[in-house]
Amino acid sequence: MARKIGFIMFAMLVLAAMPMFGQTPAATGGNGDVGGGIKALGLALGMGIASGLCALGQGKATAGATEAMARNPGNTAAIRTSLIIGLALIESLALYMFVLALRG
Repeated sequence: MARKIGFIMFAMLVLAAMPMFGQTPAATGGNGDVGGGIKALGLALGMGIASGLCALGQGKATAGATEAMARNPGNTAAIRTSLIIGLALIESLALYMFVLALRG
């Protein structure tokens, strides 16, 4: 019961603070560019993490597909098709992060 009340209090506090985050700070002249260096650092860090995780995922997917093709050579075409679709979906993470980095 105490956890539920604590969660409700936290949710109310977060919802009450929402209008504050929607306003542009007066010190910036209204353009909303606060912490440009920190934002660039965060985008660079996010791009690095996304690229690294994509590389790990693609390596694991390629290794699995290669093993599957070696075990069952008759099913190579279906495995290759699934691999290409999977690699495209994995690469989309890095591309979305790249678009965010360019926008920022």
